[in-house]
Amino acid sequence: MWVRGQTIINVVLTPNDAIEPAESQSTYQPMTYLCAAARLRAGRLEKHTRMNFKLKNIPQRTTKPRNYGITMVMDKGMGIEGTKDFLSVAAPYVDIVKLGFGTSFVTNHLREKIAIYQDLNIPVYFGGTLFEAFLVRDQFDDYLAAVKDFGLDHVEVSDGSITIPHIEKLGYIEKLAKHVTVLSEVGSKDATHIMPPYKWIELMKAELEAGSTYVIAEAREAGNVGIYRGSGEVREGLVQEILTQIPYEQIIWEAPQKSQQVYFLELLGANVNLGNLAPAEVIPLESTRVGLRGDTFQLFLNQEEKERANHLS
Repeated sequence: MWVRGQTIINVVLTPNDAIEPAESQSTYQPMTYLCAAARLRAGRLEKHTRMNFKLKNIPQRTTKPRNYGITMVMDKGMGIEGTKDFLSVAAPYVDIVKLGFGTSFVTNHLREKIAIYQDLNIPVYFGGTLFEAFLVRDQFDDYLAAVKDFGLDHVEVSDGSITIPHIEKLGYIEKLAKHVTVLSEVGSKDATHIMPPYKWIELMKAELEAGSTYVIAEAREAGNVGIYRGSGEVREGLVQEILTQIPYEQIIWEAPQKSQQVYFLELLGANVNLGNLAPAEVIPLESTRVGLRGDTFQLFLNQEEKERANHLS
């Protein structure tokens, strides 16, 4: 049964960061995949002390460092000052940063930039395309040395631009997982390469068993391949099949487009893992996650509030 929704906590948020519990309400219980609601209730849930106003019925968000409810940002070459400006407002909502594709190779002041993120306890990793660039040149050991040299504790293992036997990919995951946290990407960057749902599930399961902490559902930075059609439309049947077998907490859905983000928020609630966010989209996404954007405005309201909203409209 596919039920869209999220458990709600009724809290009063005050400007001086005090949290005053109000009468608890539970609206939609997500009868989703692998006891997701139970995991949510058991997890650490964030009190929105960063909010600037009193506001009731805000969905619970997991706390940093989050195990799920992750926002992964793609940094495609921001400058030092731009990175600082971005983090001055968005750091509480940035869980991990990918230095997109091969931009790390050509970015000036790379160590300084990585240090800015790490000083705020935000993990950074090289894009999967860079891993593939080392691999195709038979430089795996050099890749691992570069990861250690730059003090990174996360890596992405992917095969979106090259073809390698999956058993070989699993071997790289196993090797790297001994040293760092591994995120592995499933799916091709080639729009003509369409995998059936059972294959996605088979690959994701194997990579998680090999040592990946998360599997990333490929979509590219444009959100038009992999789990999406060329138009950007979600391949809903594929997504739903994957969720029957893979815990949603262990999947990062690449979702650069707003409509894609809204789809997953409606399907899995405020604490779905989303990736490939542009820096400028982090604050808008967090607002969308908690029902403070038109697309999700009524998603977390109780029945009385929904009736009031419809009456006012």
